[in-house]
Amino acid sequence: MTKHKDKRPIADRIAADIRAAIMAGEWEPGSQVPSNSDLQDQYDTSNMTVQRALATLKDEELLEGRSGSGVFVREHAAQIISPASYMAPSEPGEPYRWISEAARRDQRGSNKILRVAEVKPPKRVAKALGLDKQGTAILRSRIGLLDDEPAELVNSYYPIDLARGTRLADRRKISGGSPTLLAEMGYPPREQADEVAARKATQEEHKHLELPGDVAVLEIFRVVYSDNQRPIEVTELIKPGHLYKMGYHLPLH
Repeated sequence: MTKHKDKRPIADRIAADIRAAIMAGEWEPGSQVPSNSDLQDQYDTSNMTVQRALATLKDEELLEGRSGSGVFVREHAAQIISPASYMAPSEPGEPYRWISEAARRDQRGSNKILRVAEVKPPKRVAKALGLDKQGTAILRSRIGLLDDEPAELVNSYYPIDLARGTRLADRRKISGGSPTLLAEMGYPPREQADEVAARKATQEEHKHLELPGDVAVLEIFRVVYSDNQRPIEVTELIKPGHLYKMGYHLPLH
């Protein structure tokens, strides 16, 4: 059996190794990157190749050059977001958990509504909602911001019989967020199922998330269920892969 060979350009391979070290915390935020000569020796390559690798990571905002000082790892490590933090309805009088969880991390959370409409959803959304080929759903599309920077692109779909004529179908923001409204309507979120994938961004995602370079994104496909396993919300959530990690803490039985 022939062994698989990494056919990527050497600069891309070096960038991939450094990227992994940064995301894993091996290269700590704010730390200085080894000199070009050290990286040349480590990878047995030319200075030009090392420069190409570092330029890629600067474009991705993982590294930053400081005049007269060298190249450094960005100051902030990738942030871990726990999906379970946003599932429960907000407490009475409290804002949407996106906002309250951001405040807990000393950040400012906000949302920008892009679109609210009755649409024919993507196939996997229709399947999750149990719709036929002609079925429609209410779409709420928004950008979640942290400190005024795009942090996620969210497309959430709701069953027509549940959402039509409610605030879910209204373009205005929902006080307390959709989990709170669904609970008030008699459909409390009971559990969610997530599928997580990594891929390159689409043109729309690149624009709305203001991505630097060709960074990967995290795609979370989420189905939220109420009582009796009724699907009440299906969400396609996209996050910049160089800024965020998904954190799951699951009990073992």
